[in-house]
Amino acid sequence: MTVFRGVHAVLFDLDGTLIDSASDLGSSADGMRVSRGMASLPLEQYRPHAGSGARGMLHVAFGITPEHADYPALKEEFFGAYEGCMTQRTAPFDGVDDLLARLVDGGLRWGVVTNKSQRFTNPLSRAMALFETASVVISGDTTPHAKPHPEPLLEAARRLQLLPSQCIYVGDDERDIRAGKAAGMPTVAARYGYLGYGADVASWGADAEVSSPLQLLKLLELP
Repeated sequence: MTVFRGVHAVLFDLDGTLIDSASDLGSSADGMRVSRGMASLPLEQYRPHAGSGARGMLHVAFGITPEHADYPALKEEFFGAYEGCMTQRTAPFDGVDDLLARLVDGGLRWGVVTNKSQRFTNPLSRAMALFETASVVISGDTTPHAKPHPEPLLEAARRLQLLPSQCIYVGDDERDIRAGKAAGMPTVAARYGYLGYGADVASWGADAEVSSPLQLLKLLELP
């Protein structure tokens, strides 16, 4: 079993790793479908794509990609719809609250590095109690780059006044692992997250994998 030593902080992706936001994301896109006279789709169709945000939700709802002429307008409509409901059903994954409390009790700091923009992370961090002990929150537009570029993770380490090698990064998408490796951080793949259809997690090259949040404690040798 992989064991991480010399760790001073644990950094997490947000959607699909710390919080389950698929219901609010999916219902926002599905509401757009229904308002256009289209049939509602089950949440199960949206869920695997929740980690891709607007791009994933609009692809499921309307079958379009960012290259489509209508995409910018639909994306902004989606953002407005999501903004109005993003804390209604979103909640931490089972075990996350306990995990974060035990990290803090064990003397470790923790933070978030997400591609979600500050437009959404700021109100979420105010509304959700789990953020009260976070030491750093880096959004998709905090730096000029988003994951899989390493800069957001490097910025988190700088704000924590730590070396990248003193942090580990946990995420449920290949871009999270790519960003962590590029930043020089040990990485953990969260198999309980959204992953996406046909994801070959083993091929991502993460240093470790967990199938539940609390399994991370064993990797850190915390009780």
